[in-house]
Amino acid sequence: MGSPLFSIATLKKHPALIPLVVIIGIGGGLAGGILWRLATQSPDVTWNRSGNPEPWEKYRNKQYKFYSPNIDYSKLECPAPDYRKGVEESK
Repeated sequence: MGSPLFSIATLKKHPALIPLVVIIGIGGGLAGGILWRLATQSPDVTWNRSGNPEPWEKYRNKQYKFYSPNIDYSKLECPAPDYRKGVEESK
């Protein structure tokens, strides 16, 4: 059936393995949480192309650094070209 290595009976016989199982479980949970966050919050991943075809545009004037005492990034113009302007003008 399952692996007898991490069964309850094995952990009762060898209590020194309990911290190992707990740390591996926490590490797996954190890795899964980071993967979930990257898949849902990153502008590099698009799950709904019809509802939001360009998700990176909402990050155009946002501050990426955690702390910047000298520059307010929300007031700066993004140096990247805005391709939507050309599409809207041609229609």
